[in-house]
Amino acid sequence: MGIQDWSENVLLVTVTPEPDMCDEFKMVTDMVRQRKTCSVVMDFSEVDIVTSSSLAQLLRLQKTLDDLDQPFVVCGMSKRTKSIFEVTGLDKVFEFVEDKFTALAGLQMAS
Repeated sequence: MGIQDWSENVLLVTVTPEPDMCDEFKMVTDMVRQRKTCSVVMDFSEVDIVTSSSLAQLLRLQKTLDDLDQPFVVCGMSKRTKSIFEVTGLDKVFEFVEDKFTALAGLQMAS
């Protein structure tokens, strides 16, 4: 996964496929906890499948960001990957946008 400081308070994360995804989500969660004021854009454009362990870590990240009142945007999902979120009902938990440019522009406009 590539983690970039897009700006002072925005992390842009390019998610890599399993099996490393779960550990990488933990790393991002730790980074957010340390920074306290940090929005996250999670780009799934290189991912086809998400395991239940990774979904659990993604929910922990969402909870951490919610507790800190920070935005979390998921983007770049294939139809196959998005269907995993829809079947589990998680499509109502996360904010989805088409691509990372739309996500980053949305965060910039909100601040």
